[in-house]
Amino acid sequence: MNKFESLTILGSGYVGLSLACLLGRNYNINLVDIDKNKVDIVNKKLSPLRDDLIEEFLLSKNLNIRATTKIREVAKNTDLYVLALPTNYDELTGKFDTSILEKTISKISSFKEKPPILIKSTVPVGFTERMNKEYPSLRIIFSPEFLREGSALYDNLYPSRIVMGDKGETSKGIANLFLTSCLNEPQCLYMSSKEAESVKLFSNSYLALRVSFFNELDSYCLNNDIDTKQIIDAVCLDSRIGQGYNNPSFGYGGYCLPKDTKQLLQNYGSIPQTIISSIVEANDSRLEAITDHILTLGHKKLGIYRLIMKGNSDNMRESAVLKLIKLLATKRIKIDVFEPLIEDTNFSDFNVVADLNEFKKSNPLIIANRLNLKDLGDVLDKVYTRDIFGDN
Repeated sequence: MNKFESLTILGSGYVGLSLACLLGRNYNINLVDIDKNKVDIVNKKLSPLRDDLIEEFLLSKNLNIRATTKIREVAKNTDLYVLALPTNYDELTGKFDTSILEKTISKISSFKEKPPILIKSTVPVGFTERMNKEYPSLRIIFSPEFLREGSALYDNLYPSRIVMGDKGETSKGIANLFLTSCLNEPQCLYMSSKEAESVKLFSNSYLALRVSFFNELDSYCLNNDIDTKQIIDAVCLDSRIGQGYNNPSFGYGGYCLPKDTKQLLQNYGSIPQTIISSIVEANDSRLEAITDHILTLGHKKLGIYRLIMKGNSDNMRESAVLKLIKLLATKRIKIDVFEPLIEDTNFSDFNVVADLNEFKKSNPLIIANRLNLKDLGDVLDKVYTRDIFGDN
């Protein structure tokens, strides 16, 4: 079984940085990223991302983390590569863009030293098998991550399960890195790479399905003058259904759910299905329902509070709020947006208002995907939200 002492993690996003914090307590971590600004921030023991626990660990824990932009410098002292690189969904090709992953694997294959490679990026089913065939001198293993944005390190410290897409001794050694670093005792599952890749896509697609179900429940209640909370409370007391992912929103978004559902649908190919395609389409129908309901309120000007998908986040990727703005703009609604993360105020569909008090005063209706009582508690009478439970 391999002995792992020095690990090189490529990518300083939520996955890579949280893994560095998790493993940096017990192992030497080289964190590689092409963004020098992020590298400099991490080397100052600060976080380039918004995650309270990551910030705390970097600042107060004795972590063995060194960030760099140069992978070749650390290649000689690497016992395991961990790839936590972006694989965005390409609408033109209808699948994940794995080009960054492939270029990185190709580069590693050119080094004299060839330790195992662990892929933590989400990939299409069959990708790992293809890479192993293309690079027979390398040992490439896939292991999915199951992290919530804003709680990535917590979810690594207390994982729900550890899934390894390989059944060999090397895989067991890698799994032991996580088992000895986390703070609970998760079940560890060993399977083929295709099975592990499928686990990730089906897990996120189910979460998107659940979000969509409760959103459509809410749409039904809106159109029938029914209290959504009463329905959800009663439905979710059934232990077979439970409480998670039941808070209505304008739609699912973020880094994972939109792209993973689309990739799973693409993997189905000609296999008969209706549910998976419905999950992909669900956000559009939900946004149409929300738009129609907002229009019934009769305002020609309104404010949008935050573009991020959830609290404690800095992510606006695939934001349902941005899509809602586009729909409202086609109805000739004048839109102000309060979003502290935006510095550029020149947008075609909306006007960015930097001052929160000015934003609240100048808009007769405020649309909030997620309700922040600290910011909006004094103007609740003009806030429109479907955030029933006040959580993410």
